[in-house]
Amino acid sequence: MHTRTRVVAFQPPVCRIVWAPRFAVKSASNKNSRRASQHEVKAATLTNLSSDRTERRSFVDCASEDTLHHPSQLPDDRQILQGCESVRAPLNVAVLLSGGVDSSFALHLLNRAGHNVQAFYLQIWFQEDFRNYWDSCPWEEDLSYCQQVCKDADVELHVVPLTDEYWDRVVAHSIAEIKAGRTPNPDILCNSRVKFGAFYEYLASHQDHNFDRIASGHYARIIRGDDPDEPVRLALAPDAVKDQTYFLAHLTQPQLSRVMFPLGSLNKAEVRALAKAAGLPNQARRDSQGICFLGKVKFSEFVEQHLGVWPGCIIEEETEEVLGYHQGFWFHTVGQRRGVPLNGGPWYVTQKDVHTNTVYVSRNYYSVDKERNLFTCESVNWITRPPDSASQVLCKVRHGPVLYKCDVSFTNGDQSAVAVRLECNDQGLASGQYAVFYQDEICLGSGVIQTTGVSHAEIGSFVDDQTKAVL
Repeated sequence: MHTRTRVVAFQPPVCRIVWAPRFAVKSASNKNSRRASQHEVKAATLTNLSSDRTERRSFVDCASEDTLHHPSQLPDDRQILQGCESVRAPLNVAVLLSGGVDSSFALHLLNRAGHNVQAFYLQIWFQEDFRNYWDSCPWEEDLSYCQQVCKDADVELHVVPLTDEYWDRVVAHSIAEIKAGRTPNPDILCNSRVKFGAFYEYLASHQDHNFDRIASGHYARIIRGDDPDEPVRLALAPDAVKDQTYFLAHLTQPQLSRVMFPLGSLNKAEVRALAKAAGLPNQARRDSQGICFLGKVKFSEFVEQHLGVWPGCIIEEETEEVLGYHQGFWFHTVGQRRGVPLNGGPWYVTQKDVHTNTVYVSRNYYSVDKERNLFTCESVNWITRPPDSASQVLCKVRHGPVLYKCDVSFTNGDQSAVAVRLECNDQGLASGQYAVFYQDEICLGSGVIQTTGVSHAEIGSFVDDQTKAVL
């Protein structure tokens, strides 16, 4: 029987949930607190992962992977191979290899588990036509590490060109969303449309590639029943900081039914230590940051190249006074503080008017009278089923360990649109973001945020009486 441990968010006290998978959730709140910390989301957990695993203390700092302590004792073989479906070996497994330590150690585990493994490096980088930063993207280094890992493991490596697919399905869509004033998430799109979308199509068009599973180095768990026709479930990983279910929540059941996440039962510190013990050539390589295809080009430069510059007014929300000017609303997002070209701050972006090219700001962004806990979602993808009333629904509005308790109301008959009320405010809600829903440890699915800042009365008007199901 799994034990459960409370996780406490440190000062300043905020109305938030910090989730350690398999453990109880504690919400820290303080009605007198006027400002929620954006950076000091920390958790101290005393974990006992299972009856056959040594209890250990783990201090997790969300700001940096480097703060993870080296585990005092590594898990045993049964725990290490828990995400590899060893009982079904040998399966034919295609491994998505990136050159990083996570996917490389996933390949190593699959070999240990006795599967027939082939590796695939997805070529999704491209050269921007406005500046030659080809050498700034470490794709050659990535591929070199992939080749070395596969050579050491005696595994065949394939390079799959998906540059056009990545541009058409991820980059072009993201540019269009930014132009419309929304805040897209390219990582979610890359998983659903490329890694587990276009790559599936590539395998289907190459009959010599017949695989039972597609594996990757994501930190997430797959739960399969004994019945092969039973839907698979996506579950949180033990590492609350590295958990990547947020990025996987828009996969469909057909996509998810083929995947395998060998690292699902491990945390990042354990993977680092085990990769070192295994002698992987990239054991100490740092995780990639940002979007590879941009190289050293700043995201703002990329946006400027594709959307240009459109000067407009910056207006104080409370007084409607023009305080200054910006270069285009698409360079700003709700909740932003850095990069607002004004003195006398800190100034926070509160909203954008895409029709008048106006950016509204305030120095009182965190005032208690400014509720930011209501929004609607469309294009909702339920992986297995919509939420039920059996247990509390939780919601993530961005990647990380923070979840909110929430109420969910269906706003149409097919349950593909919902209205959501968070237990407390989130200061960075923006249209275009993804909201991901959970019950217990299971990820139910996700939807795209459409409207934010709606009132309780407006939420009620969205809900059809015949389909209303507040959970």
